Amino acid sequence: MSGRRFLHPEIEGINRKALRELQNERLRWLIRRCLAKSEFYQEKFRKAGIKAAHIKTLDDLVHIPVVTKQELRDEQVHHPPFGRYTVAPAIDWRELHPSTGTTGAPVNTIWSEKDVENITEVTARTMWSFGVRPGDVIQNGFSYGLWVAGMSTHYAGKRLGCFVIPIGASMTNRQIDYMLNPGSTVLLCTPSFALHIAENLRERGIPPKQLKLRLGSFGGEGGTETAATRRKIEEGLGIAAYDYYGLAEIGPTFASECTAKSGLHWAEDHFVIEIINPETMERCPEGEMGVLVITHLTREATPMLRYWTNDYARYDSSRCSCGRTHGRSPGGILGRADDMVIYRGAKFYPVQVEKVVRSYKELGDEFIIELTRDEQAGTDVCNVVCECAAPDADKAALQRRLQKDLKEELLVTPGIRLESFGTLERTTFKAKRIVDKRK
Repeated sequence: MSGRRFLHPEIEGINRKALRELQNERLRWLIRRCLAKSEFYQEKFRKAGIKAAHIKTLDDLVHIPVVTKQELRDEQVHHPPFGRYTVAPAIDWRELHPSTGTTGAPVNTIWSEKDVENITEVTARTMWSFGVRPGDVIQNGFSYGLWVAGMSTHYAGKRLGCFVIPIGASMTNRQIDYMLNPGSTVLLCTPSFALHIAENLRERGIPPKQLKLRLGSFGGEGGTETAATRRKIEEGLGIAAYDYYGLAEIGPTFASECTAKSGLHWAEDHFVIEIINPETMERCPEGEMGVLVITHLTREATPMLRYWTNDYARYDSSRCSCGRTHGRSPGGILGRADDMVIYRGAKFYPVQVEKVVRSYKELGDEFIIELTRDEQAGTDVCNVVCECAAPDADKAALQRRLQKDLKEELLVTPGIRLESFGTLERTTFKAKRIVDKRK
């Protein structure tokens, strides 16, 4: 088994025509279920003037209005506790997983027995694709609380015949202890936490070559596919680092890079991937950036039809060099609509600031984008705050270089503030990069 290139060769290497036929068949099944059992979707279709018979293929999906997270929140407020988009009967429910609620009230998601099975299989597929094999010691630094990634990777690790350490997103020094004994070979966590662990390794004087760790996959926030961040993780931990992606409403860990590092692979036998222009609401041509919209094909309990993720990505349907035929998103998630900063007419995302800041050896890994208001001038002020990790550095010269590079990347000139190393908050969870102090 361990010598296989694919975990599921019969589906991961399927030809595109056969995959499309499978998707169309599963889509029609899901539409029938949603309209037979969900008042939420019945109402949505009625308002749009469409019926189940109108949705025969993936091309017809464009007629269905998108579903937003706020819409799901409102649905659960008006129809507590789980809204009317829960399709499976209560006797089939097995697990409840709310979203983290980091940007508002959490949205409850329910898994049936079959959903648990599918989520486990898809996650096992992703883990196999970036090199996890039977006998690996998986240090699971994803949260086991409200953020559900820890559960799905735990289930998948067991499915693959691995030894799982369910440490969760905490105890940085204990994380290092387990890397030394029993000797973890795989690390799963957020990119921010991986950098924090690497920082603590350096402080404890432990060289990465002393560890058995050989690879890691990092999700929950963007950054892993940013060259500077990937390099810092790989050098700091002595591993190969891969990107991971998931959403509680869709699946906690359902897309990842393979060992070719050519973008996030989508499990298109379980999901329909669309990239939508947010201004026209039309599908983008392949390779063009837009908002990622996802439709379930196999979800039983809480299926999503055209879920608006608010994440920006691209889509490529060409065969990957690894041999997989399912579509991918080169570069991963390119930004979040929620995180867009508009400053002096320019629009940029934290991942662009990260790209520049983490390319400097003189700077620490942490940074924030601080937004304030100059009340006297009536204008907004944007400062990039980061840490100087080189005590002997010429800070004035460093600030000038950093400001110049940020201007080239962002097309606007932010202020720069250098703090002492260790000043900014370290996180084991999702890093908060934007601090808005405007009234």
